[in-house]
Amino acid sequence: MTDTPRFSRRPSGETDDATAPTIPGMVRAITRRGMIGTTVATALAAPAWAQSAPAAAPAAAGNGATSAVIDVNRARTAPIPIAIPPFAGGTSAGDLVGVISHDLSNCGLFRIVDASGIAQTAPGGAPDFGAWRGTGAQALVTGSVTQNGDQLRVEFRLWDILPGTQLQGTAYTTSTANWRRIAHIIADVVYQRLLGEKGYFDTRIAYISTTGAARNPTKRLAIMDQDGANNRFLTDGTWTALGPRFSPTRDQIAFISYVNKAVRVYLFDLGTGTRSLVGNFRTMTFAPRFTPDGNGIVMSLYENGGSNIITCSLNGTNVRTLTNSGAIDSSPCFSPDGSQIVFESDRGGDQQLYVMGADGSGVRRISFGAGRYGDPVWSPRGDLIAFTRLGSSFAIGVMAPDGSGERILSESYDVEAPTFCPNGRVIMFQRGDGQTSRLVTIDITGFNEQVVETSTSASDPAWSPLLS
Repeated sequence: MTDTPRFSRRPSGETDDATAPTIPGMVRAITRRGMIGTTVATALAAPAWAQSAPAAAPAAAGNGATSAVIDVNRARTAPIPIAIPPFAGGTSAGDLVGVISHDLSNCGLFRIVDASGIAQTAPGGAPDFGAWRGTGAQALVTGSVTQNGDQLRVEFRLWDILPGTQLQGTAYTTSTANWRRIAHIIADVVYQRLLGEKGYFDTRIAYISTTGAARNPTKRLAIMDQDGANNRFLTDGTWTALGPRFSPTRDQIAFISYVNKAVRVYLFDLGTGTRSLVGNFRTMTFAPRFTPDGNGIVMSLYENGGSNIITCSLNGTNVRTLTNSGAIDSSPCFSPDGSQIVFESDRGGDQQLYVMGADGSGVRRISFGAGRYGDPVWSPRGDLIAFTRLGSSFAIGVMAPDGSGERILSESYDVEAPTFCPNGRVIMFQRGDGQTSRLVTIDITGFNEQVVETSTSASDPAWSPLLS
């Protein structure tokens, strides 16, 4: 078993881990908080977490005024011009506005308008909508930050400039250490109120950080905010880590590790920092994902030269075998409603994508393009399956669950391992050059490709559910 990508350009038999066992014929059968702040969830869940702020009286709408509220498809072609002037309250207020602005501009659906030179009003007062219309902005975010010891109160208001109305007024109280989360939450609110869909900014990315020599690298499990901030390492690199996956309901990550020359699936508890083995299987387990309710794991179990897809409880009990084809069946992923599983298999002679019922019934092939397919992952919306394809080059694409409507989003020397954000509108994947790899995001329509900066070579991204 190697952690070489299934679509690797390397000579066969070359591995990144000298202690990793090799399965003959398996090019790659495995897919892919340190603690995340200890008080974030508790502080933001407190009664003062979000309080409705009193709405200011709206100004009269100008003749022919329309609205900043549009849908995502229109925003892709004409990003919403939005002004986010400095919040009242000093240095932390400026930092907070910077994060909000970065979140909104980076998603490609908003255009930040220069807010300099426009007179500010007292928090709670209506802005001078006439002056703001002159900037070309259609939406406006105003706010204030008040710090009292270790407590931070952030009040913000979202205004629809053209009709001169307030769309949202909310106050948040939390510890000062959580200011960045507040900024992401505000960006999510703006996204939802103006586009009609939930945002995805208050999330984390788990990934594999790679350092050291190419033939014997150190691969650590790492985690960061979706914008690359607050990076931290969860494992120390003593054992190779691969393929992290977030639980949809618990503060846990499932991942693969080579420990004492054995490939096994482990759970990492983000609250305690502890690692636990999923079951005590006699052979290798790999390619884990959680069941939609978070109470179980679906993964691959190596048996008799191939691998079967199984489900089990988080402790490895209640094992149920779903495939027994004698082939390499791997990379399973449940549909959001839990009724189906997509997976990759070479049962037809080449690596392709298949969908089956949650009980293993009704297996049907869904990939028929020119090339090999792997790394399938179901969109949280249920409408798409993302994949990696190798034809004349590597590609990241999406298709409908029945295999129709295949579209390639990004193509390069080495791109793979897609993961969806919680609202299903953006995909993150890894892009390599043969030596290092980086994490990249792209809209599901194929526009707005962006690199997410990391301090080391990064691969195997996994997007968390919304934290709030």
